Amino acid sequence: MSPGLSRLIAFGFVIALVSCGTTASQQPKPSQSNDRQDTEYVASDARGIVTMAVRKTTIPDSLQLPAHIEADPTRVVHVYPPAGGRIVEMKVRPWDRVAKGQTLATLESSDLSHAVADYHKALADSRVKQEQLKRSEDLLAHNAIAVKDYQQAQADAESAQAELDAAREQIRVFGMDPDHASTELRLTAPRSGVILDVGAAPGEFSNALAAPQPLCTIADLSTIWAVGDIYEKDLTAAKAGEAAQVTVNAYPEQRWSGRVSVVSDAVDPNTRTLHVRVMLTNPGTRLKPSMFGTIDLLRSSAQGILVPTAAVIREGNSAYVFVGKGNGRYERRSVTLGRTVGDSLEITSGLNVGDTIVAQGALLLRVASQS
Repeated sequence: MSPGLSRLIAFGFVIALVSCGTTASQQPKPSQSNDRQDTEYVASDARGIVTMAVRKTTIPDSLQLPAHIEADPTRVVHVYPPAGGRIVEMKVRPWDRVAKGQTLATLESSDLSHAVADYHKALADSRVKQEQLKRSEDLLAHNAIAVKDYQQAQADAESAQAELDAAREQIRVFGMDPDHASTELRLTAPRSGVILDVGAAPGEFSNALAAPQPLCTIADLSTIWAVGDIYEKDLTAAKAGEAAQVTVNAYPEQRWSGRVSVVSDAVDPNTRTLHVRVMLTNPGTRLKPSMFGTIDLLRSSAQGILVPTAAVIREGNSAYVFVGKGNGRYERRSVTLGRTVGDSLEITSGLNVGDTIVAQGALLLRVASQS
């Protein structure tokens, strides 16, 4: 081969190599949109992803009032002993449940002893006076005594009977049977309920109704009150008879339905609020006095779009959802949030009725979108 032909072949080989390098380096790459709004994502695993159709629903506009639970005062009984004496035994403890007529405590009472003695004296005197009246009737029938003597015997019998009735009633006030009374006073529950507190212990002396605190307090908690505070500017939302929903911190997932029974007539000058009372039935007595909660009062309602909280992904001040595009593909779409309604969020813009969104499992797509 001639030297000229060798140089020509070498030059052609170099040109081929240069051309091949240029083609590989300048081959166009797949375009990547910087606008993640329109980017589609495909879930690597569809398990855990639940979709739902967007539709309009009624969104309530409610007023929430801080509240607490109170026992109905008309169902709370402060138990005082009807007579003074030494406490022998307390048969109940705080939060015991008692039935009407159940023994709460026993006392040794000198007042009861005097009442029993007075009863027996009055009983004996009444018997004597009744016998004298019978004899006077017989004597009068045979004209053996004057009418005035018979009338005196009749008055004495009536007076003795009145004394007997008063002595008998006094023992009954102590909760005892007059014919079977003893010096031991048995204090019984005037109604069924729960013992809220106990204010005495065995060995103490109780001064009857003059005692500084009751022996115990019984409350019937089958019906309770939820009492909230409302500002005067929101007063139009609270009217007697209006429906109300009550939640308590102890059971955030449960709601109690009731109606506003009373709105106070005076504004607290310090807080500028009024009291709102909602009466609730309390089956199982799950609601306890002094629990904190919230009263929801419905002000108005409107149509709008609600989505589950789990469907919305937040990043800083922005929020977005994943909208289904079919064939397992999803589009990230920015949305504007409104109110929070329970476990849902109101969407004011960004979604249309009929869109299919990811209701659960949005975080799985979020991971895919960031990879």
